[in-house]
Amino acid sequence: MTVAAAARSLWRISAVVAALTLLVLGIRDRVGGAAAGAAKTHTVTIEATSFQPDRLTVAVGDTVVWVNKDPFPHTATATGSFDSGGIDSEKSWKLLTAKKGSFDYICTFHPTMKARLTVE
Repeated sequence: MTVAAAARSLWRISAVVAALTLLVLGIRDRVGGAAAGAAKTHTVTIEATSFQPDRLTVAVGDTVVWVNKDPFPHTATATGSFDSGGIDSEKSWKLLTAKKGSFDYICTFHPTMKARLTVE
């Protein structure tokens, strides 16, 4: 094999390796690899008989934590979707989001407390 032929072979191998690397990285991004972003945790504070923030948008796979800062219990209840049950004062409840959609929720103990969780 001549030097020129060896150089062409090496160039072809390098091109194939580069193309395969780009292909693998693209597939990893589409199936939730590190480059696609890690799941996040979001906090909703319950204080002064309100949910803060009262509108929250998260991604599927994120966790939402409701933290009760009031001196009495509350719930985070979206009928048919999620229900925290009573969250006592200075306690919290977590939800791992698994389904896309907009979920209006209330405190069943104080129905004027309303908020919306949007999962994209």
